[in-house]
Amino acid sequence: MRPNHIGGMTVKRTRGLTAALAGITGLVACAGLVGCAGPEANANTETPALERFYSQQLDWKACGEPKLDEAGAQCADVTVPLDYAEPQGPTLTVAISRIAADPARKHGVMLSNSGGPGGAGLDFMVDVGKAMTPDVRARYDLIGMDPRGVGRSSPVDCHWPRGIGLHSAGVDATSFAESVAMQGDLAARCATTEAARLPYITTRNTARDMDVIRGIFGVDRISYYGTSYGTYLGAVYTQMFPERSDRFVLDSAADPDQYGVVGMMQAMGPANEAALDLWADWVAARDGEYHFGSTRAQVRDTVHGLIRRAADKPIRLGEYEIDDHWLPMVLFVGLDSPDQYEMLAGQVRKIADAADGKPVEVDETLDATLGFALRARPRDNSSQMAIMCGDVAAPRDPQFYWRNIEAARADQPVFGALANNITPCAFWAPPAEPLTVVRNSVPALIVQSTGDTRTAYQGAVAMHNDLSASRMVTLEDVAIHWIFGRYQNSCVYSAVNTYFRDGTLPATDITCQAD
Repeated sequence: MRPNHIGGMTVKRTRGLTAALAGITGLVACAGLVGCAGPEANANTETPALERFYSQQLDWKACGEPKLDEAGAQCADVTVPLDYAEPQGPTLTVAISRIAADPARKHGVMLSNSGGPGGAGLDFMVDVGKAMTPDVRARYDLIGMDPRGVGRSSPVDCHWPRGIGLHSAGVDATSFAESVAMQGDLAARCATTEAARLPYITTRNTARDMDVIRGIFGVDRISYYGTSYGTYLGAVYTQMFPERSDRFVLDSAADPDQYGVVGMMQAMGPANEAALDLWADWVAARDGEYHFGSTRAQVRDTVHGLIRRAADKPIRLGEYEIDDHWLPMVLFVGLDSPDQYEMLAGQVRKIADAADGKPVEVDETLDATLGFALRARPRDNSSQMAIMCGDVAAPRDPQFYWRNIEAARADQPVFGALANNITPCAFWAPPAEPLTVVRNSVPALIVQSTGDTRTAYQGAVAMHNDLSASRMVTLEDVAIHWIFGRYQNSCVYSAVNTYFRDGTLPATDITCQAD
């Protein structure tokens, strides 16, 4: 999951787990679920009925966004079927960008995905392109894309009051009851606004959209760079279109067999507790500045105490109130890169001061985080849940989540209640298609840090095993999510650039150290 697509919200506190659960029981019936629809046919290949999509001519224009325009990119809209089994039916628009290759040195076309799911990716390849050596950059048309349902691409908009469908269950049964009610409400809002489209906002259909784009460019195969959820999308494409796959780099990879809100989120719990220890060490060494304690244990006690205080009385910062659902999410957002430790320490210091009644100014970074999470500014990211819930069914019984939360608290005192919490997927319709089983021998390069807090390291190892012809590059002892283009490392960058330049995978797996 991409870091800037994670958040939570504050709600009025309620009393009584049983009463809260009973109040949402009606949502579990199909009539109240999101996207109840019949199964979609397995339309994985180009057919005469799809020819008009594969052969369409694109109208390239300036993108109208400074980052893309300054990079010399152009943008176009691709028309794709809403339902590939009914290509004569309704259509969607998929927005793409292109930073052109040097025609004299061009190898091919490279598609991309920035993660999320639900992450807008039109400008993603601007950053990735900067990590490429000049000779690699010149070889590819770099294609950014807002996947279907996201950004400029016929976006899903459930009109949520908050930005995202993930948050912590909080400290007790009362807080968990609030979570169940909140998530049921978010799912119901999607059922009201987007039920007709949601069965088709899926990873498999995005992979089909990618193949339409391949056809439009007139190439037999595409290369690809994806990070976070984008690694799963890339792996699904290699499974559905193995003969169309060229040079694929999967950075910070998810386990295809554990993909979904339950498996992926549970894997984040231990990884984030470990990262919190590293951050606590960093903060303890600067006790004179932050005053959270001079040892890891003291810093952790400060954090645990703040969460309990937020449960008793939400902490007011300007227009925002932070309770025990959201405070762990502030930590979660800040822990996905060591480069953010100082920012996170400053944010927690502000929250602690506010809890003590001191005047606090909400800085621009914290305001952006809280504005998105608690006010859905500039807009909600309901597309994230649309994709994940549309891909994989989640358990419906709230007690399943509560048991897991309680079991995790001892070893995961901060993140167990987040990693095991219920999501809107518990109230979603069954997926229109089965989950893609990824097992193939398409070559790929998998890049992963051992301390990744979003897609845990063991998930990348599983991806490596599922893609039997892949090689893996491991960055040791760095808690970073998304490496190439975000976190400079000469060893990782060299392996990725070499593969993109000449198509040669390393002879064996590689282990890299921090520069």
